[in-house]
Amino acid sequence: MKFKALIGTSVLAMAVATPAHAQSGGSSSDPYGEIVVTAQRQSERLQDVPIAVSAFSSEALEAQQIKTPSDLQLTLPNVTFTKTNFTSASFTIRGIGDLCVGTTCDSATAIHLNGDPLFSTRLFETEFFDLERIEVLRGPQGTLFGRNATSGVVNVITAKPKLDTFEASAEGEYGNYNSIKGKGMVNIPLGDTAAIRVAGIYLNRDGYTKNLYLGNRIDDRDLYSVRGSLRWEPTPDTTIDLMASYFHEKDNRARIQKQLCQRDPTGILGCLNNRLDNSPFNGNATFTAALTSKEFLATQGIPTAFALGSLYGPDVYANTTIPSDPRTVNTAFTPQYFTSELTLQGEIQHNFGPVSLQISGQYQRVKLDSMQDYNSNIGNRALYAGGLNTLAFFAANGIPTGLPAPAPAFVPGSAAYFAPIAAAIIPNGPNGQLCTSMADDTGFGSYGGNKFCNDQSLQFDRSNQYNTSWSVESILSSDLDGPFNFLLGGIFAKYHLTENSYYVNAFPIDYLSGVLGAFNSYANGLPPSFLATPFYRNNTDDLKIKSYGIFGETYFEFNDRVKLTLGLRYNHDEKDVIARTSLASFLTPFGQTGTAFDSPYVVTFDADPGTAGNQLFQTRSVSFNKLTGRAVLDFKITPDNLVYASYSRGYKSGGINPPLSPIFSVPESFKPEQVDAFEIGSKNTFANGALQLNVTGFYYKYKDLQLSRIVARTSVNDNVDANIYGIEVEGIVRPDPDWMINLGFSYLKTKVAGDSFFSNPRDFGGGRSDAVIIKDITNAANCAVAPGTAGNAAGSNAFVNFVNNAINGGLDLDPTKPGLEIKPGAGLQGTTPFPADGGIASTGAFSICGVLQAYAAAAGTNFDPAGIQVYSAGIPVNIKGNALPQAPNVKFSVGAQHTVHLGGDMTLVPRFDLSYTGDSYGNIFNGNVNKIKGYAQVNAQLQLNGADDKWFIKGFIQNLFNANSVTGLYVTDQSSGNYTNIFTLEPRRYGIAAGVKF
Repeated sequence: MKFKALIGTSVLAMAVATPAHAQSGGSSSDPYGEIVVTAQRQSERLQDVPIAVSAFSSEALEAQQIKTPSDLQLTLPNVTFTKTNFTSASFTIRGIGDLCVGTTCDSATAIHLNGDPLFSTRLFETEFFDLERIEVLRGPQGTLFGRNATSGVVNVITAKPKLDTFEASAEGEYGNYNSIKGKGMVNIPLGDTAAIRVAGIYLNRDGYTKNLYLGNRIDDRDLYSVRGSLRWEPTPDTTIDLMASYFHEKDNRARIQKQLCQRDPTGILGCLNNRLDNSPFNGNATFTAALTSKEFLATQGIPTAFALGSLYGPDVYANTTIPSDPRTVNTAFTPQYFTSELTLQGEIQHNFGPVSLQISGQYQRVKLDSMQDYNSNIGNRALYAGGLNTLAFFAANGIPTGLPAPAPAFVPGSAAYFAPIAAAIIPNGPNGQLCTSMADDTGFGSYGGNKFCNDQSLQFDRSNQYNTSWSVESILSSDLDGPFNFLLGGIFAKYHLTENSYYVNAFPIDYLSGVLGAFNSYANGLPPSFLATPFYRNNTDDLKIKSYGIFGETYFEFNDRVKLTLGLRYNHDEKDVIARTSLASFLTPFGQTGTAFDSPYVVTFDADPGTAGNQLFQTRSVSFNKLTGRAVLDFKITPDNLVYASYSRGYKSGGINPPLSPIFSVPESFKPEQVDAFEIGSKNTFANGALQLNVTGFYYKYKDLQLSRIVARTSVNDNVDANIYGIEVEGIVRPDPDWMINLGFSYLKTKVAGDSFFSNPRDFGGGRSDAVIIKDITNAANCAVAPGTAGNAAGSNAFVNFVNNAINGGLDLDPTKPGLEIKPGAGLQGTTPFPADGGIASTGAFSICGVLQAYAAAAGTNFDPAGIQVYSAGIPVNIKGNALPQAPNVKFSVGAQHTVHLGGDMTLVPRFDLSYTGDSYGNIFNGNVNKIKGYAQVNAQLQLNGADDKWFIKGFIQNLFNANSVTGLYVTDQSSGNYTNIFTLEPRRYGIAAGVKF
């Protein structure tokens, strides 16, 4: 039973039945020529296969200017793509994307290279080159591909060596932003049975974004990739393929395009909840402001002269402005970006006649290191003058008379406690440069000499990763003459991550680590010390994932018109992780060798006892097993008209949440996802191929969809249920061989199913007017206070005011926590309303959540008959019915090209593409503040082709109207100010290109 598949479109190719090799035809003037898809010697005309997929030949990719994975979304129905917050990306299909954030999260969309699954790939960083085709399968997969997926599969198939032909090609491109790109390929036969193929790409361009402060451009590119392939056919029935690929990038790539905020003048939230403005967030809402404030230092008995500011005074960004142009910023820190990826693949296929066997394997090594300005703004360092002058005075003169004397164990001159602090972070005095710790794994930072000094107070984050993985897969498929055939496969994969850290570095963290460390060591008679680590670090030290699956399908043809497909898959996943979170948690004496985590001292400076560094490590393990499958019944009305109905179950394993400070309670792990997908479709070809029209309808019942939220500067994940349904319509019109028009349309509806209660990080009061949102001055997290009797706003406000007065008086209201010692004089004020247009119904106040919690339990009934409740994670709201993020309700696209025949067999081909992506949300809480507006993208190009396509010259333009299209957003946590990071498509690009083929 052998079939040959022909297709004349890049958009409407509707799926391959198994992992496949392909051969593509076509030319520059006709990029929609023949694509032959074979699947383990069982192939079908793509219009006969009942799965929704889009396939792009290499010629079609060039014609539609699909240069990167991000460009795929401009053509594909119900597909979106966006960068995300931690140097990753989300490829969303039918509303299902990578909403889970963390090292133990699996991808909803399985990314394959030549049929083999990739782990933590940087494939999305580079541009496509020397490909045979790209397939994007929509819907759950697992019984055909080795790696399970809930949303679909992107399979990138590289061009294979040709045994009988020497060929080579070269292409050069120059465009705006001084962009230079070169691509090349050479294919060399080695006798009659073998050949090698080498291809590569190089790209160098200036940055898209202008930095007003330094007068330079950022977000540039400097990258290259090279790939070598070997094919050997020792017998007519045996094929061996080997491939090695390396990608390298080192430049000033920006991970985040812009930060937006409706500024909160109170400083309790940082940003409000009604809209996204080009305004700076309120710096008083941050961790660095809270712990260097007069109010917090007073509770610790530290002279308020050391404070870098007051929570009730102006913040460092109070008088700054944010440029309205998304590609114009103010930053004193230039981004730094490095990544590399090595991939090795091997595959052997042998045909035994009635069955064929394929065995494939791959090894992958990925490195990543990226740094960027954390707040994307220049603060007013003049506000720090008082604290810096005080530090310099203590460093020179010691502690004045009247302050508590140290314990007798260690009594050097008191100046010795402050001199090394000043020398490390203000080496040239309070008016000189300010030094900020570089991210490192020792935990010493500036106090170990690893620092970066600048005229401004810097704040930046760093994300780095090193991982390796390998997998081996075997597939046995039949080619029997009867009505029955089968496919049976198995895969085993291992993934090992040896380093994944996310750092937040800022000068005020260095400052408070030094000052608090000096006073704690002095007061306790310990050697001069600082608090390690003087930066935030969430670290996965070791992650091991082991996964295997057994999968297969059977195909039974009742007759020439009716076929039944049944598939099953068994999944087993194991995950083990060692991780920790650290931030200024313990004393480290100066001069200590090794790492800061070897420190013998433990101190506390906030509402919770400190923990020794070695105890911050947490080891957790989880495992999951799942049986999934699919069933498809298809019926041919005519040879060119097919209808089908299918059911499939998708699965994605659960994972492990990162360790957090003890005051934040989140589940240690999150559940696997499961989706039951129902689909009906019709594929039709009319008038001998002049019109192709395909329609698909689907309904998904989703269980335990994984969603990420920020808690204590760390992403943690929860589960919700959801319902999804939609339609997809794709069409190709070819009125004559020289015209081609492609059309696409999709509608999508997603909503959270059932009651699901979560706290909104933008509004910890949950929309309640009787609640008070608290900014905790000991850690800059938020909590919420609410009365037991709904509507008793007077009671909750009176309660907060009373507790703040008690704190000002120095009362310890929580004797069960020995680490909490409140000294008098904090100067906390009473509750205050938020602006009327801020989308916040509650009032707000600075306070200490632990004290509020203790007093609510002891005497809350004095303020409300039903008591006072303190919600450490905010008041939860029901998100039932809310739309899923990154799921636009409407998408459509249209493309048209016409081939003009010139003399000498030359052709001139103009092409025009328009796509529109409708409104969506970047956050599960929806609302205006989380809305991503719909956008249109227009591309055009004009290409002149030589005879037999031996050469070409073209002019092109992408994003014709220079739209600043937002594809995704990410809300930071409360201790960072609740601002919103946005991610955009590239700006308008234009240029010329030329190429030759030999």
